[in-house]
Amino acid sequence: MTIEAILNSKGRTVVSVPPNASVSAVVSTLRQHGIGAVLVLDPAANRFDIRDRHILGIVSERDVIRALAEAHSAGDVLDMAASQVMSEVRSTIGLSADLADAAAMMTERRVRHLPVLEHEVLVGMVSIGDVVKARMVQQATEVESLKAYVGGAQ
Repeated sequence: MTIEAILNSKGRTVVSVPPNASVSAVVSTLRQHGIGAVLVLDPAANRFDIRDRHILGIVSERDVIRALAEAHSAGDVLDMAASQVMSEVRSTIGLSADLADAAAMMTERRVRHLPVLEHEVLVGMVSIGDVVKARMVQQATEVESLKAYVGGAQ
């Protein structure tokens, strides 16, 4: 199974914020969409086509927690801009990558979200949860195939 298959199943919507969005707005966006991270995209790029926008960084729940731990008050953090708490996007993945490659990359680089690029254009994002779910489906399918094979051989 490939990253493209995951996106075909879950959709290619990318939730993003501009770099000047407040952390309070970022947290609200995370809650609204039930996700753990948002991409910070360059607002100067094509605002009508998310695929053409440049990735500046990513804000995850962990980034917000780290900022809270370092701040004097929660209010200070909630008023900060996304660009002040975002992390660098250290890894991306292509549509043709398989699940094992994605899982290995996420584990090795200690990231939970990978922007998906096709010809250097943003086309989606996958999380570790997406990869694990797809691996479980893949393994269940393989087990059923093996059971059918063994059952048919008797």
